Amino acid sequence: MIDGVVYQTAWPVGKKILFRFFFIYLMLQIAPWTWLDALPGVTYVTGYYDSAVNWSVENFNRHIFQIKEQLVPLNGSGDTSFGWAAVCLFILVALIGSIIWSLIDQRRRSYDIADYWLRNFVRYFIAMHALGYGIIKIFALQMYFPNISQLATPLGDFLPMRLSWLFIGYSLPYQIFSGIMEAMAGVFLLNRKTVTLGLLMATGVFINVVLLNLSYDIPVKIFSMHLLFYCFYLLAYDTKRLVSFFVFNKPVSRNEMYDVSFLKKWSRLTRVGVKSLFIILFLLLPFYNSWKRVEAGGNITELKPIKPGLYDVKIFVLNGDTIPPLLTDTLRWRDVVFERDGGGSVNSVDTMFRQRYRRGYFVYKPDTATHTLNFKKRLVTNAEVPLFDLSYEVPSERTLKLWGKVKNDSLYVELIKSNRHFQLTERQFHWLSEYNR
Repeated sequence: MIDGVVYQTAWPVGKKILFRFFFIYLMLQIAPWTWLDALPGVTYVTGYYDSAVNWSVENFNRHIFQIKEQLVPLNGSGDTSFGWAAVCLFILVALIGSIIWSLIDQRRRSYDIADYWLRNFVRYFIAMHALGYGIIKIFALQMYFPNISQLATPLGDFLPMRLSWLFIGYSLPYQIFSGIMEAMAGVFLLNRKTVTLGLLMATGVFINVVLLNLSYDIPVKIFSMHLLFYCFYLLAYDTKRLVSFFVFNKPVSRNEMYDVSFLKKWSRLTRVGVKSLFIILFLLLPFYNSWKRVEAGGNITELKPIKPGLYDVKIFVLNGDTIPPLLTDTLRWRDVVFERDGGGSVNSVDTMFRQRYRRGYFVYKPDTATHTLNFKKRLVTNAEVPLFDLSYEVPSERTLKLWGKVKNDSLYVELIKSNRHFQLTERQFHWLSEYNR
């Protein structure tokens, strides 16, 4: 009971000490006060907390942890030096905080109410991210089918993380299935009667995610391992029931850990309002936004007059000299890819482009009035830096000519649309296979 009297049984000293440590650590990790950052004006307040955390991580690392002299902030990777320094800081704060808390609160018999709220914060945090990751997988928006540039990249040039991404992105049914499992776990966690089922499903899902991250060096190790730990943490409360049911095949009573009685009208209304807001923000809105992204993706048209595809470089003239396609020349363009969405890549290790897997990536936009192609370099931050402009001519559907200034060099390139066929694009499936493909 929350609004009424709570009858507490005394906790062992060790349990109280462990609870204090985990309460501090888990609250720092899940930071529920930042969950509403999507609402207008909220970040104005939570921004002070983020600044305080950043300042603390930087200074504790400089004077104590010394993980790296210059910390790299969180970006597309969650396993940066800043991420590891933050874990160290939160462990240290939880350790010191639990000691101080234990010294000043020795007479406390138990923490039943605080324990109830901690369990629910962790439960909803798991649900939030299970729904978030699950929904974008249902719409196949997390891992994409390999684009032309990736299909033209030799397998051995990919890093393990990209290999795993393409492996999952290739199979639409597999990605949707994994998304449904994640989203179902999140939905079950929203109802107190199905929390245990939701936790068991989430545990299975996140074990697979953690193993993928560890096995393929995917840089979300810290976060995924924490999500799995949160599942184990909540399941630990249910150990006796789970062992009795799954090991000893005995009947068990229903899980009453999440049952609560709100006696006051304002608290009942608040509970309904907060839960409704959570469902809107982390279930309905992600579903709607993902649907709109799919719609927007379906409306992408080719940037005429450039036909998307893989082009072989027939002629490459630099400063008046025709450069032959020698294997030892890593800067000469060997082939060029124009994607339908305005991205592209060139088979060259020229660092003028953004290098990924021994291909140089760029963003292009044709200007049909001046017959020029504008090339830009998209940085990790998604900012775009101008590279160069080339005049173009399209003599036929399969031929493209480019010329102009690149840096201080004059460049002339003739491209021929390749007849190369990638079998992966066929998405083959066979019930009957007479031999191993």
